[in-house]
Amino acid sequence: MALNLSNLTKAINALEETLALTNAVDFNTKYPLTVQNAIKAGLIQHFEFTYELCWKILRRWIRLNLSPEDAEPRTKKELFRLAANKRLIQNPLDWFEYAEARNLTSHTYDEDKANIIIELATPFLADAQKLLHELELAND
Repeated sequence: MALNLSNLTKAINALEETLALTNAVDFNTKYPLTVQNAIKAGLIQHFEFTYELCWKILRRWIRLNLSPEDAEPRTKKELFRLAANKRLIQNPLDWFEYAEARNLTSHTYDEDKANIIIELATPFLADAQKLLHELELAND
């Protein structure tokens, strides 16, 4: 049974577009603080949403293609390790870092924590795109 990957595709595309916009903005010039904060908040929100979809779809893929027991109950770290063993992702340690960053966003907002997400958005996007590609190849 094939997974529907359309929501993940849309989320990754939205993250990519928001990241491109964020990278195009010179935050040291003319933009008012409210505009700067809105752009950063949009990137963080797309990061959060895309990350959540990635691990949930990984869990579904494992449930369908390995076994339900392999998917439940697992920690996210165990899921990422298993995904690396199945060559769906390259380095689970990177995904552990994304999980930590995601947890930062859900507890409080401050500029230092926001900047961590903004810095991680580029490598995360590449890893999410690779995951999507591998899932498309393995989706049957």
